[in-house]
Amino acid sequence: MKKFMELTKGSKLLYVIAILSIGVASFVAMLEPMVIKVTIDSIIGNKPLSVPVPIERLINFIGGREVLWKNLWICSIALVSLTCMRGIFLYLKGKFSAEAAENMARNIRVKLYNHIQNLPYEYYINAESGDLIQRCTSDLDTVRKFFAVEMVEIGRAFFIVIFAVLMMLSLNKKMTLISMIVVPFIFIFALMFFKSVRRNFKKADEQEGVLTSILRENLTGVRVVKAFGRESFEIQKYERENEKYRSSIFKIIKLLSSYWAISDFLCMIQIGLVLMSGIYFTVKGEMSLGALVVFNTYEGMLLWPVRQLGRILSDMGKMTVSLNRITEILEIEKEKENGKALRPKINGEICFDHVSFEYEKGKSVLQDISFKVNKGETVALVGSTGSGKSSLVHLLLRLYDYNKGSIKIDGIELRDINRKWIRNNIGIVLQEAFLYSRTIEENIKIAKLDADLSEVRTAASMAAIHDVITSFEKGYETIVGENGVNLSGGQRQRISIARTLIKNLPILIFDDSLSAVDAETDKVIRQHLNEKSKDVTTFIISHRISTVMEADKIIVLNDGKIEALGTHKELIKKEGIYKRIWEIQNSLDDYDEKEACNE
Repeated sequence: MKKFMELTKGSKLLYVIAILSIGVASFVAMLEPMVIKVTIDSIIGNKPLSVPVPIERLINFIGGREVLWKNLWICSIALVSLTCMRGIFLYLKGKFSAEAAENMARNIRVKLYNHIQNLPYEYYINAESGDLIQRCTSDLDTVRKFFAVEMVEIGRAFFIVIFAVLMMLSLNKKMTLISMIVVPFIFIFALMFFKSVRRNFKKADEQEGVLTSILRENLTGVRVVKAFGRESFEIQKYERENEKYRSSIFKIIKLLSSYWAISDFLCMIQIGLVLMSGIYFTVKGEMSLGALVVFNTYEGMLLWPVRQLGRILSDMGKMTVSLNRITEILEIEKEKENGKALRPKINGEICFDHVSFEYEKGKSVLQDISFKVNKGETVALVGSTGSGKSSLVHLLLRLYDYNKGSIKIDGIELRDINRKWIRNNIGIVLQEAFLYSRTIEENIKIAKLDADLSEVRTAASMAAIHDVITSFEKGYETIVGENGVNLSGGQRQRISIARTLIKNLPILIFDDSLSAVDAETDKVIRQHLNEKSKDVTTFIISHRISTVMEADKIIVLNDGKIEALGTHKELIKKEGIYKRIWEIQNSLDDYDEKEACNE
């Protein structure tokens, strides 16, 4: 109920109206059998009228029993009127409960998406995107359906049971007790069923998330699947997980079928007891024929909500699992500011002072890193895979916070600068360029939505992609497809570079983002960057010596430590990783030139 009160914020009045409507509809439904009873016993029959005073006055106003006996159509009109009234309130119930549920779903959807956007970077490293999609779509829809239908059905069941029991007690207490014999057993059975369904639905929901993850991975990596002819393997993998999902759903179906069969059996026993007992009491004269008809009608009304309780509890079990899965995300702490959250002007002077960092305690990634970068300098990071190059620039972006030491930007401690502010002042181009399924122009303008076409063209020219774009039939209006599927790797990287350059940021980071372009294009891009970056501090991560050799500083990382620091000319004179890489790449270049001459 606490979660319900939180989720229905802004829609509580709609739910109140829906519940009141179903209460009125349930009360009117109780009156319909009473009209039949009065008609059988006191109008067609000769028993004295036994109705509330307002209704008795209404009958007398019409002309009394004799008039109704001669005009039975009046009783029919009364039944039709009550049925129409019940229909109106059922409509109001459906309208307001659906509106409240849709409002609630919209609020959860927005809240969930906003929360996901503000979670720490490390959360996404371990999270399964398919499972997140499952929670934001299928789980949310399960919650919406429950609050749209079943939540109000609980109120309906409550009103019907209360009204039916009160009406039956007013007619015959013995018959009322007989009518309630099986109800506790059905109720206990429904609770047992609820626990079992909730447990099995959780397994099924998680397995559906696995299927969603496999499907997403397959669609995203379709090039790899096709290139390596892995279609059969992917199909078999999907079939295995699909079979697990089918088995988990089948368990739920078997539980449902068992519940309906047993509850139907118990209900039939209850109806049989009421019918036999009612006939016995009627024959003995303890009940009227009209009362017997009413009891049988009320018994059906009473058993329906109790029997439906199993379905309601089943859906509640699904809903609670889905709601808990959504709540798990909402309860994850957002990325928070643990400093002063300053928003200073960023010029680009950076100082690392004995910085150490580890993802897991005891597993150091960066150790005692110290260097200084002046405004406008270009710094290259070189080292083997896993040496800590990307981790170092991730610290600059405050995707992670360093464990020891100090990082200062323009003399201000990085921890004291607002996370979003520092990220808005640092442009990063990753090796794996991500593009949206939009036009090339829209992709470049993502970093600066108010940019005009001339700015887009200038950024594209600097990234050496303008001529390629204009060669396309639709030019900058070309749709790139999901994640740039219509473009080559080098083209995606250059559009990603253009997207970063359009914003004119004081600090730029190129995380191996020129790896997919040829040496000539690499050189052109670097020349443009050198022209632009006189006042821009630039970090370049690369395994290609030709890309980093013109940098003002080259930092060589090995196992999270700085092995060497200097210019290209200084480092090739020292024994170490950098000199070995340079010699290997030089020998390969010489070999390629000889092969070209021979051809």
